[in-house]
Amino acid sequence: MHWRAFLVAAIALTATPAQAADAGGDLNRAWAAGYRAAFTCSSLWDGAGKAMADIERDELTGIYPEVEADVRALTADVDQTARRVLVRYRDDMLPRVAQWTGRDGCVTLPIGADPASGPGVSPQKRADLDARAWPLGDQGARAPIPRGLTPYEAAVMNIAGFGGRTSALLIVKDGRIVVEHYQAGHDVHTAQRTFSVAKSLAATLIGNAVLRGKLDVAAPAAIAEWQPAGDPRAVITTEQLMRMASGLTSDSAGNRTDAIYMGGASVRAWTTQWPLLNPPGSRYRYANNDTLLATLSLKAALAKQGEVLDPAAFFDRLGMTRTFVEHDRDGDFILSSQVWTTARDLARLGLLYLNDGMAGGERILPADWRRFVSTPSGPQPDGPFRYGAGFWLLDKSAGVPSDAFGAFGNRGQYVIVIPSRRLVIVRQGYDDAAQRLDIAKLTAAIVAGDDKAGARK
Repeated sequence: MHWRAFLVAAIALTATPAQAADAGGDLNRAWAAGYRAAFTCSSLWDGAGKAMADIERDELTGIYPEVEADVRALTADVDQTARRVLVRYRDDMLPRVAQWTGRDGCVTLPIGADPASGPGVSPQKRADLDARAWPLGDQGARAPIPRGLTPYEAAVMNIAGFGGRTSALLIVKDGRIVVEHYQAGHDVHTAQRTFSVAKSLAATLIGNAVLRGKLDVAAPAAIAEWQPAGDPRAVITTEQLMRMASGLTSDSAGNRTDAIYMGGASVRAWTTQWPLLNPPGSRYRYANNDTLLATLSLKAALAKQGEVLDPAAFFDRLGMTRTFVEHDRDGDFILSSQVWTTARDLARLGLLYLNDGMAGGERILPADWRRFVSTPSGPQPDGPFRYGAGFWLLDKSAGVPSDAFGAFGNRGQYVIVIPSRRLVIVRQGYDDAAQRLDIAKLTAAIVAGDDKAGARK
């Protein structure tokens, strides 16, 4: 089945037949309305109150060409009291709705859903740890600033020269921030969408479950829809899903999940329907669905032992209190892309891996988890970077230490960890197809700056 037909089918799962037919006839406009609703909601309330003009410039441009014109043309009705965004796109259809929930960010309702059917704001509040010492809080985060231009500052002084449009850049050396720059209108509390950096967050949640004996990634994934006798997908392991080697059908590069991101479709209904195309473990194919399925496997493994998957509670333990992991209306987390977080929270994630899974004197990840996620296994992608398990490797990049690995996301989101240098690099951006950051070049320049900083000591 063609991917567009799949999308119409997915929308039909969450709307009446008449609504599904109408939406299928004008799918782009329905998607565009969902996109504007979702990104406006998340930018306003996950993102620490970004100004509408900045949302228009940063979040609603450089997007999928088939919906961008409609996204720009539609208008959003923002209800600050209810923390809800409505976007009307047709007179005979209910508006698209994105509702802020509080600790889990915004939920985008399916096409045709009644705005009143959305979730309410959670009474649970995120921890406020800003007054604590770094990295749990923000106190003492910056290293002493010496007089004059440091080698780190010099390495990135012309950040535009590395490509793309940078909104935030942090460099952490030996656990403390040595460089921290934001574009106008952004600060330490401004959250952006992670895009596929979310996949590395998913791998981190899985690692914590492995540490606690809740999940065996080498065992078949716990996907209920695959369990009927004779289903060939029942042998796919959680590790194969993490390594993008499931063998499942992908309709396009990246296995785009527009039905979820813009249509408000169910994560479970969308991801579990795809048939096997290749033997599991035999082919590399980057796919959003693989990470979403790995997360469903994690959720099922925890539920079997009476535990609820709660990303907010986990990330709060690391001081990542401005990280919002969003979910669909059924409560399944969209950890392939729909996470909003700050540059400092991403630095905290990098520090967790820099410190080999330790945080605050406590083991958060298994002792070999860093090695596991940063070691390629099985089929690999073409191109300059290899793939581990939820993280990319920079071991083929000139001027970059061979142990460098990182979380990569669309539009220029990066968290680079270099254990041998005690370095974490965070870059957030608003890149587009015409201008993209060269992350290998930027990393090499920072490493060269680190060499100069060492020579000065």
